[in-house]
Amino acid sequence: HVALNLNGRRSAIDGRTMRHSGYGVSLRIRKRIEEAFSWIKTVAGQDKTKFRGRDGVGWAFTFAAAAYNLVRLPKLMAVPS
Repeated sequence: HVALNLNGRRSAIDGRTMRHSGYGVSLRIRKRIEEAFSWIKTVAGQDKTKFRGRDGVGWAFTFAAAAYNLVRLPKLMAVPS
């Protein structure tokens, strides 16, 4: 995914890409995914792991992702009124 640059610099995205509805959908989905990774890094302490090796780091990441899902659960189960 390449994001549009709005800071006055040259951007790799032009109108041909932005006019498609899928571009907006991609931005929304990307934001949702990035929020999860941000939470895992800051709150769950995965910015600097305390483990070595794929097994230990993978287990810690899976545990942090499960914790994030538990944090989100009440909002997901709320009945819209």
